[in-house]
Amino acid sequence: MTRVIAGVDVGGTNTKVVLTTPDLKVVDRVDLPTPAHAGGAAIVTAAVGAVTGLLVRHRASLTGVGVGAAGVVDAATGTVLVTGNSFTGWAGYGVTRAVNDALGVPATLDNDVNAFLLGEIATGAVAGESDVLGMTLGTGVGGAFVLGGRLFAGPRGAAGEIGHVPGFGDALCTCGQIGHLETIAGARGIADRYAERSGRRLSARDVAVAARAGDTDAAAVFQAAGWGLARAALLTAGILDVTTIVIGGGIARSWDLLEPAITAAIAAEPPVSGATIRLAQSTLGSDAVALGAASQVRALVLEAEPA
Repeated sequence: MTRVIAGVDVGGTNTKVVLTTPDLKVVDRVDLPTPAHAGGAAIVTAAVGAVTGLLVRHRASLTGVGVGAAGVVDAATGTVLVTGNSFTGWAGYGVTRAVNDALGVPATLDNDVNAFLLGEIATGAVAGESDVLGMTLGTGVGGAFVLGGRLFAGPRGAAGEIGHVPGFGDALCTCGQIGHLETIAGARGIADRYAERSGRRLSARDVAVAARAGDTDAAAVFQAAGWGLARAALLTAGILDVTTIVIGGGIARSWDLLEPAITAAIAAEPPVSGATIRLAQSTLGSDAVALGAASQVRALVLEAEPA
């Protein structure tokens, strides 16, 4: 019977489950609605049901389940600590214990941005890199670091929160502070900046469409977002000497609008080290979080196996 690993990406709207070989080749995948307001038990039950269905389809033997989840998590205890308004009864829920009880295999839990970065390092755009900043451009801007081949959370778990670094204008951020990167490079920020310039309210996706159609206000908004991402890369290079950045999320799909401004800004102020900054677009797309979660539990299983 084929041995497989499951990776689960729990989002506020959808849950993605991937089944992979031990070397993280995707065998199958399924997307399902997340019962986000039905409580932690319902969320895990839905994910476990999807995993079980894939196992039956492929007559496979499960060795572990990795979970990536939005919000603040305690990876050591496998517990969700803080969530946004998208969830009810998810904070405080013991995810890994529930998965282990249901499936009888090792389970891991981490923040979805951490999992995204691990996925891209394991088998994506920055495969094999040991020092990387990962950024996800969704409604807001998330970040995570891998340093020396390991996730680096910092003493208070806030390392990599590049979306909430100030110095990017004077707009109010969702966190209540002023001028954070999120206000110009997240989807909500892009929509807000376009409304300020044009007097029209469009989604970030429609702002991108308008920019490609020649709307100068829309183009300027994406140019500002690209400039902000370049500044974030330069700050990271200057402070940590990390010069590899991988960017994912919905806004990263507009790479054609972001990349020219990123390249120009970095060329104008290269890092003092003289190193080349590499900004890579995610190659795993919507699989990144689930694959990163699978890579975490794979490492746990391999550590437990006798030499």
